[in-house]
Amino acid sequence: MLVEIGRKAGCLCDFADQGIIHCPLNVRSTSEDVVTGELFGKLQLIDPRWWLHEALNQSLGTTEYRQQVYRGFQIKLWKKQPSFPADLLPWREGRTEVDVEIRWENPATTIFIEMKLGSDVSKTTSRTDGTEEFPSDQLIRNIRIGLHQAGWFREGELFQAKKRRFALLLVSPKAGHPLVERYRNHDVLLRSIPKGSELVDLPKTPFIGSASYRGIADILLGYSRFMSVIERKMAIQISEYMELKTAQSRSKRDVSQNETTELKFV
Repeated sequence: MLVEIGRKAGCLCDFADQGIIHCPLNVRSTSEDVVTGELFGKLQLIDPRWWLHEALNQSLGTTEYRQQVYRGFQIKLWKKQPSFPADLLPWREGRTEVDVEIRWENPATTIFIEMKLGSDVSKTTSRTDGTEEFPSDQLIRNIRIGLHQAGWFREGELFQAKKRRFALLLVSPKAGHPLVERYRNHDVLLRSIPKGSELVDLPKTPFIGSASYRGIADILLGYSRFMSVIERKMAIQISEYMELKTAQSRSKRDVSQNETTELKFV
């Protein structure tokens, strides 16, 4: 963040700044990983009572999540998940790396977060080309894997493992996405999962949603009066950074739209 806001960490040489040579100090403004690390690195320093339940409820359109002390609370970045069972897929699939995984144990809950900045949700994943009978985009892949890890698929065991509450959020500069709306429909979701009949059930409440950078910042600022001095500073820094990334995304989108318009009239 210090590099992006005011170049406070110093300046790169001209060759690195122009992209002629690679420099490890060069922070790309389009890097989703940088945004992920900055946002959730600081959120780890803020008590989840001041942001988690509100972020989930607003993103999912529910009131299921309550303000509480979260037992066994963890935030894990870029965690590789176990491969989805080969017998449940008509194609071979490698391991998936989820941008953010949040877990706690009262009740047992797993949250997957897919982060986006300048790019759209990938329509295909590795080892698929979009010609399959079932969709293979990033969201449906994360949904399948999350439901499996949370115990919502039958495993052929005598006693079914206890299910964990599960939700998936798409976090991007602008809230909302057609695929999020599509998979919030349970009938559509079941038709989009190979061997969906092997699901024990689906979570009853909305468990797929989206959030904007600014929306998360607003939640933090709204609860900042309850925070410690250090937490409040973290919340303000997150807010400033989310505002910067939102503005950069909007500017890039406007440039792209103008270029498209110009091409139409050439």
